[in-house]
Amino acid sequence: MGVLDKKNILVLGGAGFVGSHLCDRLVADSNVICVDNFISGRRENIEHLLQNENFIFLNEDVNNLVSLENFSDLDRFQLGVRGIQEIYNLACPTDPKDFTKNTILTAWTNSVGVIRALDLAVKYKAKILHFSSSVVYGSAVNDTPDMKENMFFPSSPLTPRACYDEGKRFAETLVYTYRQYFNIDSKILRIFTSYGPRMPLFVGHMIPDFIVSALDNKPLMIYGDQNFTTTLCYISDVIDAVLKMMASTEFGPLNIGSPQQHKISDIAKMIIQMTNSKSEIQYAEPLLFMSRLGMPDISLAKDKLQWFPIVTLEQGLEETVLYGKAHSVMIDWNNVQSIQD
Repeated sequence: MGVLDKKNILVLGGAGFVGSHLCDRLVADSNVICVDNFISGRRENIEHLLQNENFIFLNEDVNNLVSLENFSDLDRFQLGVRGIQEIYNLACPTDPKDFTKNTILTAWTNSVGVIRALDLAVKYKAKILHFSSSVVYGSAVNDTPDMKENMFFPSSPLTPRACYDEGKRFAETLVYTYRQYFNIDSKILRIFTSYGPRMPLFVGHMIPDFIVSALDNKPLMIYGDQNFTTTLCYISDVIDAVLKMMASTEFGPLNIGSPQQHKISDIAKMIIQMTNSKSEIQYAEPLLFMSRLGMPDISLAKDKLQWFPIVTLEQGLEETVLYGKAHSVMIDWNNVQSIQD
């Protein structure tokens, strides 16, 4: 099947952890336009796709993406004639340690950036899937029940991280409003914590940092105490849900995540064992970007999409450890401290 026989798909934030895995799946039978400005994404995540005739990368900020016709690189996809059929919006800064540096950009991306994506969906009459987050529910407490899609807990719009939390809420409002006013096929998924290969290192994501530290017998740093818990859904399960959602007639929002809760200290111990490491576990103050989130109720995703996570924690960690081993030789530990600071 030639380039002109395939769907044209726009992936905003496509060089990020989740976005790059999505591009891998889409490019097999579609033309993919990946847009990223490398604030959270990494060029190495898409390096292997750059020579693929079905893949075009644009180093652009989604907030400035008013039109696509000005990019001559896209001529071979014939957007003027064939348009765009699907848009996936993953664009948003997500590095915990750089969170305070990007608050203005985060606020813009959750508002202006989403409007840019929705305007393109209106222009091309394209289906659009917006990636939301579990933060829209508010922070969890000890007796918080599993989060259902119609549940919300009080949260202040005037906090240092509200540009992300409240921004994600407002983004959902925009998606809903555009659907109602322009009658576009817009969809929302609320993604809970996911993990796997290509997560960025030394920016506050504990799983990849655990692995590279364990491989070098360095301390594993937990940003929280011994009771810090999380849910973890492997990346291939997340992408399966995304593709099922886009192919469905559902609008959402739907929760996507693992309904199992784990102590982060237990995960650190598993990684130490998997890597035969001599590392010890240390604790530090939680990062601003990190908060205790609830457990996902995925009943609707099971019912509407026939989706549920199938990769066990052990399987997912093994794959992520293998990736870490393959890439740990590229880490210059002399520069790590400056990155962390």
